[in-house]
Amino acid sequence: MNLLEKEDLIKIKADELENASPEEIIRWAVDTFPNITFACSFGAEDVVLVDMLQKVSPSTDVFYLDTDFHFKETYETRDVMSEKYGLEFVRVAPQITPQEQALQYGDALWSTDPNQCCGIRKVEPLTRILSQYEAWITGIRRDQAPTRANAKKVEYDYKFGLVKFNPIADWTSEDVWNYIRENNVVYNPLHDQNYPSIGCEYCTRQVMPGEDPRAGRWSGSEKTECGLHK
Repeated sequence: MNLLEKEDLIKIKADELENASPEEIIRWAVDTFPNITFACSFGAEDVVLVDMLQKVSPSTDVFYLDTDFHFKETYETRDVMSEKYGLEFVRVAPQITPQEQALQYGDALWSTDPNQCCGIRKVEPLTRILSQYEAWITGIRRDQAPTRANAKKVEYDYKFGLVKFNPIADWTSEDVWNYIRENNVVYNPLHDQNYPSIGCEYCTRQVMPGEDPRAGRWSGSEKTECGLHK
């Protein structure tokens, strides 16, 4: 299927699947694009999709970007989920270690140039892993940020050059947590400590009452995205 054919198919399916359940979207995605993967950050949305994938298509690859800077609770969540589902998460690492990064760019690059840090530890590894697939699934929701407000359930990702599925794009945070409770899904314990959005340890803080749920990400800067979905 060439790019033009994919674009035409995606436009049609984006409308058809807008009101479909996440499970229906995942089923169509894996049937239509067998060479597909899911990007898991171990946040609330992504653990929901891991659970759905294990019910719909347990053989689908699930990877995570190991920046080397995750909270210990994030790694623990990965391990608990791996044991529960018998799932081996594909680890995708940056091309340089934290020590090499410090030598090349100085200490605490995340504070001096967070965009470059994300580029090295997230965007480049993601670009590398996605080049092996024809489609990917994500857990983004439209109400998470203005940059995600127009996300479609099915779209072509021109940045990375493949089809992108956002099965829970129209879900609210309440929808996510209802699924977690109803299906007894494992989740990152930091969510119970005022961390609604969890990234790298150095760039994530607790969110205070009344703040935007993503206020804890890159707090004090104008940065709002790591570059994976924008």
